Amino acid sequence: MNVLNIHKREVTADAEQVGKLLDSLASRKDLLFPFERWPRMIFDRPLAVGARGGHGPIRYFVEAYAPGRQATFRFTGPSGFDGYHQFEVLSLDEQSTLLRHTLKMRARGLALLSWPLIFRPLHDALLEDALAKAEAALGNTPTVVPWSPWVRGLRWVLTGGKARKQVVPRLRQPAEKAEDLIPDYQ
Repeated sequence: MNVLNIHKREVTADAEQVGKLLDSLASRKDLLFPFERWPRMIFDRPLAVGARGGHGPIRYFVEAYAPGRQATFRFTGPSGFDGYHQFEVLSLDEQSTLLRHTLKMRARGLALLSWPLIFRPLHDALLEDALAKAEAALGNTPTVVPWSPWVRGLRWVLTGGKARKQVVPRLRQPAEKAEDLIPDYQ
């Protein structure tokens, strides 16, 4: 089964500021990945080509990285996920930028069932939470997409009843300059 899954958000901020969110991935000051309620994105070194890691049971390595513009992650697990996911920062004009996440893969074997039943609903919820977090970090009002009952149930089962509720990101004051968004790596 071929999978193409895209999540995107137009934000009121220049591409440099949005790019700093991308560059903060997997750092202590991660302003994009919603680690507050999801397994944290972790790599064996700072974000760079060749860094290996993932989040939760999803494993990947950084296949391509253009600071402030794009990061592509090639899947290494779970079995049957053959493809990649990537974040892109696309300038629309001086005041607005498109932040886009694309997952493109071929699901095979057990992934033919696990992707549509388990991973896709969780992936979709996580990505919408990430985009809301990005909006809040840039001083935009976050667009929060509520978790479906299926996602809440999956999270409850997978955590043995310890899943926490969805969080609405706190609106930050916009950074005065892009340097205010520089990541602090672990």
